Amino acid sequence: MSLENYNETMKKKKFMNKTNAIGLDTTKSNQLATKLNELLANYSIFYQNTRGYHWNIKGEKFFELHLKFEELYNDLLLKIDEVAERILTLGHSPEFKYSVYSKSSAIKESTLVSDGIKAVENILASFKTIIELQREILSLAADANDEGTNALMSDYIRFQEKQVWMYSSFLNK
Repeated sequence: MSLENYNETMKKKKFMNKTNAIGLDTTKSNQLATKLNELLANYSIFYQNTRGYHWNIKGEKFFELHLKFEELYNDLLLKIDEVAERILTLGHSPEFKYSVYSKSSAIKESTLVSDGIKAVENILASFKTIIELQREILSLAADANDEGTNALMSDYIRFQEKQVWMYSSFLNK
């Protein structure tokens, strides 16, 4: 093997050691996994809050909101699973403990909410938090050339922006 071929082989090995199993830079992948775990925490608290709204809603809009909240928590449950699986795809472990979620989530546990207006206001505040965090992840994913995370965040943002419009319309905002 010539010195030139040896040097090229060594460069490739060095590059390979700095990438994960799907070819992403490990440092950037670590940053993404950390932010995705933060997103997972926020989604998990948002999910549980929405379950609480679904269970405890009262009043004249009960039937309408009871169904809307069920649709929302089912969607959040799917996203929780997809985010956790994306973290695994990046070569990391998804967090699963609620004790950690409550410490790292910007969304906090709701108290008993049976008023539909208050529940929808809380949902809108949670969407704002989630969308801002997903935009941050989108930027990190673009920097890492991580098209998988990029596509996931783009899809989530587009859908959630429409949800914000719909929930805001319910409040006449």
